[in-house]
Amino acid sequence: MTLEALQDIIRTETGVLLYFSGENCNVCHALRPKFKEAFDTHFPEVKQLYLDAHENPEISAHYQVFSVPTMIVFLDGREFAREGRNVSLHQMISQLERPYKIMMG
Repeated sequence: MTLEALQDIIRTETGVLLYFSGENCNVCHALRPKFKEAFDTHFPEVKQLYLDAHENPEISAHYQVFSVPTMIVFLDGREFAREGRNVSLHQMISQLERPYKIMMG
């Protein structure tokens, strides 16, 4: 995926989760299914994209991702939430619940 293609997705989708991980990151691999399940349950309209930070250096640098895992949520094309390294799934869910409900009716 190119940076331009990703930016088009972020502009056109109401909500986007970018999940940056790495091939050798055990934490990334353990958290990914938990985030997928949580977003499928609580935020089904948010498009989920998974990117290997090392395979996508231009995208990682553009979004200032210097460690993995890093999750960035965009709502209406703007960065709304970011969690990195010491990730709290519960904190991200509680941070997104209200604006998500407002946006999705």
